[in-house]
Amino acid sequence: MSDGPLIVQSDRTVLLEVAHADAESARHELAIFAELERAPEHVHTYRITRLGLWNARAAGHTADDMLATLDRWSRFPVPPSVSVDLRETVGRYGRLVVERDDEGTLVLRSTDPAVLAQVANNKRIQPLLTGHPTPDSFTVDAWARGQIKQELLKIGWPAEDLAGYTPGTPHEIDLDESGDWHMRPYQREAVEAFRKDGSGVVVLPCGAGKTIVGAAAMAATKTTTLILVTNTVSARQWRDELLRRTTLTPEEIGEYSGQAKEVRPVTIATYQILTAKRKGQYAHLSLLDEMDWGLIVYDEVHLLPAPVFKLTADLQARRRIGLTATLVREDGREGDVFSLIGPKRFDAPWKQIEAQGFISPAACYEVRVDLPPGDRLEYAAATDDERYRLAASAPAKIKAVRELIAKHPGERILVIGQYLDQLETLSEALGAPQITGATPVDEREELYRQFREGEISLLVVSKVANFSIDLPEASVAIQVSGSFGSRQEEAQRLGRLLRPKQSDHTASFYTLIARDTVDQDYAQNRQRFLAEQGYSYTILDADDLQAA
Repeated sequence: MSDGPLIVQSDRTVLLEVAHADAESARHELAIFAELERAPEHVHTYRITRLGLWNARAAGHTADDMLATLDRWSRFPVPPSVSVDLRETVGRYGRLVVERDDEGTLVLRSTDPAVLAQVANNKRIQPLLTGHPTPDSFTVDAWARGQIKQELLKIGWPAEDLAGYTPGTPHEIDLDESGDWHMRPYQREAVEAFRKDGSGVVVLPCGAGKTIVGAAAMAATKTTTLILVTNTVSARQWRDELLRRTTLTPEEIGEYSGQAKEVRPVTIATYQILTAKRKGQYAHLSLLDEMDWGLIVYDEVHLLPAPVFKLTADLQARRRIGLTATLVREDGREGDVFSLIGPKRFDAPWKQIEAQGFISPAACYEVRVDLPPGDRLEYAAATDDERYRLAASAPAKIKAVRELIAKHPGERILVIGQYLDQLETLSEALGAPQITGATPVDEREELYRQFREGEISLLVVSKVANFSIDLPEASVAIQVSGSFGSRQEEAQRLGRLLRPKQSDHTASFYTLIARDTVDQDYAQNRQRFLAEQGYSYTILDADDLQAA
């Protein structure tokens, strides 16, 4: 028995003592295969899930590696049932393989006849099988490559996809490292992990250079590429980055969005345009067949709209790389990311990259404000649906925002919120420009430029600034309201501050919470993400800000 920071329990939960001297080391190793469930002050609870184990196995971690982590850091012996269950679960990955036979026909193969018989008799899988040519294989309908992987995962048998990929139309793309930049070691590792398997997800913190990983994947495959992004601003930032980091010319890169419909060897399309309907039909799906794409890049894959999963099921013969800061999806469709985009191939912890100096350090704070008596009465009388909005957009937060801004003279500050009327009020109260979904793209880009170049130091922004916005000199974010405690959103908003800076400021990330309301309850969910990445909250009282 050791004095480790972990307690492994027979229900596959793992308790981490936060104050222990080895807590950070244990956290980094545990997070490879376990998911953080609760993160109160002193003891964090992780759960070992099947999908977490399979993602870890796909990324190259063995059952022995994972059990060694538990044995090394556990205070008490690991329960035998956990060890056995972990080995058996990890051992399921790769027992079934999707590949091609000598004639090029798609087959589902296994060296375990019992497993093959079990899945072949499943009523949702059976219709996807077209023959049984050998004792160890079934032929599969060509169109069903994605769907059969989805169905197999649902019944606990994740298939390894070795069926190969179409090369697509060749197109010469190289990285241009002739300037003052070079790929970082972890970026090279991520690209190499993708090259080895041809599909999968790379998890890197915001500001760690996911776009460069995407560009390097394009240079590695040298083929026509479709890049799917969250919005038009992101599309243009991808275009600018590709022109800066690769040998591509402006004529080779097209934008396919609400503003432009260009199809070129490298085409950057928004998720919105792909999912736009006209007369009940997806009007722009022809884009997927316009070119013989050899690579599909999914930016911010944790935000992939549900309809795009169905489209992706039909794109299994194309190489695919997903880029994200977190595999957490609020809709619970992590399994579809695993099946259709591919399993996690590479994951670098935020704090590890911060320690190497590639992203800025950050301090996180929760600032609690009290609702005045009148607002508390209104909150008490409100329906459940109304309470979060009343608490999150409480006018009492405006004074706290002013005092936080005053604490950071000379720094560039983002005030981020969910509700447009709240943002309008804050913009007027602070005398600062605001950016929302209604702000024209050209105006957004101009305001972002002014902020980057220091012409303005304060911006009030809605959730449109959550994604793929490059504002490296932002060193303070004040979050006044959000999407019901979304961990995705927390990753994106903190990420606005983590890009490397010319200044030596430690980034400050504040979340304003109305005390004793659902606002405070939802904050606990967001804290889970930060704790998972090794960050901790300091709790502040708004009444103490002025004195601090």
